[in-house]
Amino acid sequence: MIKKWCSIVAIAAVAGLPGAAFAQDFPNKPIRLIVPFTPGGGTDFLSRAVGNKMGDTKGWTVVVENKAGAGGTIGINEAIRGEATGYEMVMGQLDNLVVAPLLYKQVTYNAERDLMPVAAVADSPVVLVTNAASPYKTLDDVVKAAKAAPGTVTYASAGTGTVPHLVMEIFQTAAGIKINHIPYKGSAPAVADVLGGQVALLSTSVPSALAQIQAGKLRAIAVTSAKRSATLPDVPTIAESGYKDFDYSVWYALFVPKNSPKDVISILNKKVNDILALPATQKLMADQGVETRPGTPEALGQRLKEDNAKWRDVVAKSGVTLD
Repeated sequence: MIKKWCSIVAIAAVAGLPGAAFAQDFPNKPIRLIVPFTPGGGTDFLSRAVGNKMGDTKGWTVVVENKAGAGGTIGINEAIRGEATGYEMVMGQLDNLVVAPLLYKQVTYNAERDLMPVAAVADSPVVLVTNAASPYKTLDDVVKAAKAAPGTVTYASAGTGTVPHLVMEIFQTAAGIKINHIPYKGSAPAVADVLGGQVALLSTSVPSALAQIQAGKLRAIAVTSAKRSATLPDVPTIAESGYKDFDYSVWYALFVPKNSPKDVISILNKKVNDILALPATQKLMADQGVETRPGTPEALGQRLKEDNAKWRDVVAKSGVTLD
């Protein structure tokens, strides 16, 4: 009798835990995945790749929704205001979770405070590209042109304050040159204008430019990581081009609003890690120039904390200030 009574109490206790009870039938409705940039860019590709694979699971429906603008901060704010149920996720990245709050006075969120980490997805170097018909064949060509006519060379990025923007500002300081930044609301429109010849150069993640590089329409000049990209092995790094210790990359990861059930986060983390472990997913990611980064929510949270400290110094060195 005592044993039976203890069992009843235990069941009642578990049922009284919102997270545990909520997780039992998760998901029982569509999951919304916010992409803070326009369709067609690297963040959009990765989000849809993961979302589609999650949707392949029986009973899972993932609806990808683009909320672009302000360097990806609009989408992050949208996610922060979302319901803390696990049914609202956002594909955040180094740019909008770490760098933007250091740059913009109007960005008042703090990713460590306002979001909860779910799963790391991928890392990617930044690549500097130009139209295949342009006169710039090497990084040295760009430097020489910029020194010959300061301020006349232009480059595009997915937005002011993004990592591709900042690394170019840091590079300009290292090279002693000045080139004009043209910010866009995402990588896709920036790629289009470089292809059209309206802008000379583009600083972006490898996934955002890879298809056009492989098609021979864009020429990759250099990557910003310490080592060459496995996807672009013939493209030199900025470091090996004479700028010692130049090493910057971007990362992509999934987050949910603060106070989302931890049991649900565990379910989401396992699902994402299972997806990233699939050979088909790894090939898909590698073909896009990124490396999968499976791990725990705790490891992602630690990386976020470390990057918040690291990029305070990077932002200061870049000299970029924004209202």
